[in-house]
Amino acid sequence: MHIPRFPEPAATGTVAIGVSPAEAYAVVSDPTVMVRFAEEAYRARWLGGASGPAVGARFQGWNRNGPRRWATRCRVTDAEPARRFAYEVTATPLALPISRWQYDIEPTGDGCTVTETNWMRVPLWFVPAAVLITGVLDRRSANGTHIGTTLERLKAHLESEPSPRPTSA
Repeated sequence: MHIPRFPEPAATGTVAIGVSPAEAYAVVSDPTVMVRFAEEAYRARWLGGASGPAVGARFQGWNRNGPRRWATRCRVTDAEPARRFAYEVTATPLALPISRWQYDIEPTGDGCTVTETNWMRVPLWFVPAAVLITGVLDRRSANGTHIGTTLERLKAHLESEPSPRPTSA
């Protein structure tokens, strides 16, 4: 696992979900599905022949905030079925480190908890450019709010879907 640039998380949230850890992992480890629940991310695709979660697999994500649009490249750093999925994000085309996202899954008596955590890795000199690109002045607060929204949408989806792996939209 890569040590994040800033060792303390910028934002985190946890939700209890009434499905097995394996069912939760099947969704959180697939960025092409997770974009359905995100606030900023709206599209993702695996790169370089990857078709699923594996350490070293890469995917591209497309994000939006109002009229603003930007793309990122991501590399999977952790892919432990039913336990953890994590990836590091870089800005394209500069390949600057931006952040790390991690999903930790813990079994409970009636399902599992999913904890989503974000670490900021963006170089301080790039922050003003990131604000211009994304339109977000307070990235920590925004990510905290987005995590809460994503986890609630994930919970609603998993607890209402008969299949743990929906088709991508």
